[in-house]
Amino acid sequence: MKGRKQKISQDSYRQKDRAEPEDYVGAQTCMWITENNLTSIEQTGYGLLEQILSPANLNAAYKRVKQNKGAAGVDEMEVESLKDYLIEQKDALITSIQAGKYRPNPVRRVEIPKENGKRQLGIPTVVDRVIQQAITQVLSPLYERQFSAHSYGFRPKRNAHQALQQCQRLITEGYVYAVDMDLEKFFDTVNQSKLIEVLSRTIKDGRVISLIHRYLKAGVIVANKFEQTAVGVPQGGPLSPLLSNIMLNELDKELEKRGHRFVRYADDLQILCKSKRSAERAMESLVRYIENKLLLKVNRDKSAVVDIKKAKFLGYSFYKMKGEGRLRIHPKSVEKMRNKIRELTSRSNGWGNARRKEALKQYIRGWVQYFKLADMKRLLSDTDEWYRRRLRMVIWKQWKRISTKQANLVKLGIPEYKAWQHANTRKGYWHTANSWILSTTATNTRLRDAGFLFFTDCYLNARLLN
Repeated sequence: MKGRKQKISQDSYRQKDRAEPEDYVGAQTCMWITENNLTSIEQTGYGLLEQILSPANLNAAYKRVKQNKGAAGVDEMEVESLKDYLIEQKDALITSIQAGKYRPNPVRRVEIPKENGKRQLGIPTVVDRVIQQAITQVLSPLYERQFSAHSYGFRPKRNAHQALQQCQRLITEGYVYAVDMDLEKFFDTVNQSKLIEVLSRTIKDGRVISLIHRYLKAGVIVANKFEQTAVGVPQGGPLSPLLSNIMLNELDKELEKRGHRFVRYADDLQILCKSKRSAERAMESLVRYIENKLLLKVNRDKSAVVDIKKAKFLGYSFYKMKGEGRLRIHPKSVEKMRNKIRELTSRSNGWGNARRKEALKQYIRGWVQYFKLADMKRLLSDTDEWYRRRLRMVIWKQWKRISTKQANLVKLGIPEYKAWQHANTRKGYWHTANSWILSTTATNTRLRDAGFLFFTDCYLNARLLN
């Protein structure tokens, strides 16, 4: 295309070299970037691949990947270059996939912070993301009919709040002991042969199975070095959440067969029982099933039978009041939130007030929206008091010079001699932020009028909207 500069590295991971159209006749070569709508998919046998590669499905996949944006993969192609690439290479790409010659690129391994460590994500190339998304769009309706009603993660019209509300209902019914099961590094330890076996029970088009298998075997690039992936499902691609649900649906069916009450969100599982003894028996037998039948690993150090008050699920914990199951925020989630506020109100990050206000607004709104089911008015009141003290500390440091501090205190109504005394204080920023002089000048109302959002205000607004 004229004037187009496509960022693709010159190493062995060039995406266009992966398309091999030779020696195949009669392949579908139509692919349009249009506004076509996706049609319903019913077929599971031979011809399923053609449905995946249909113009409507590929177009919907392209639009989803473009909407989600995201970082480039190993070939360095950005989402902005995707449309031009697909228009130019569509025939070769589709022909290559149908001929079974397409080889997905390795994913680029990155690490993101996680509670008690780091989580490894694999970033596929943007072209591979389109293909994975196309596969997911066709397979999801097929598997939705099979999935358990007690599974809530990565499914249409299901979310974490519904999973938590189901836990509440079960606790209200008297299920007050939880088998808190931790699957050790689930995405990294999935047995690929077992997953392919499970997939083959529903998908009868061997070409689709083969394509998925090639994605599992594509490998990763870590620090510019290639590593094979003999086990696991790389996190980060559009296909991995569906594959994880397909694998763990085997566990769901076993739990239903045994009559257990449970709630699962992705690999986060809570099995609820009425007695500690029954919970211990359930845990013992299920560990054997998970490890021997599903070939997954249970983290025995983190898995335990606990009273629901000590359970942690999706950042929440539970309690019972007047016979009703209730939700509160788990202490670890509170500490994580406070650490984030410390980061956003750091005195040394060099941010201006506009940027700080916007970052705080976005974080507080998102946090409250997620945790709004919890009983937390007292917690938020205490948090706001601490949070405002941090804001006053930032303001005090921004004033820097003694003369500036004095002048601003006078503007805020402090007598000149008092302003001079406090401007010359040798006490630290955190101590001064809690002083009478700042509490009566940088008041709650003034902070609010300046554009700072408080947790309690956001929480009460969220409650009113519901």
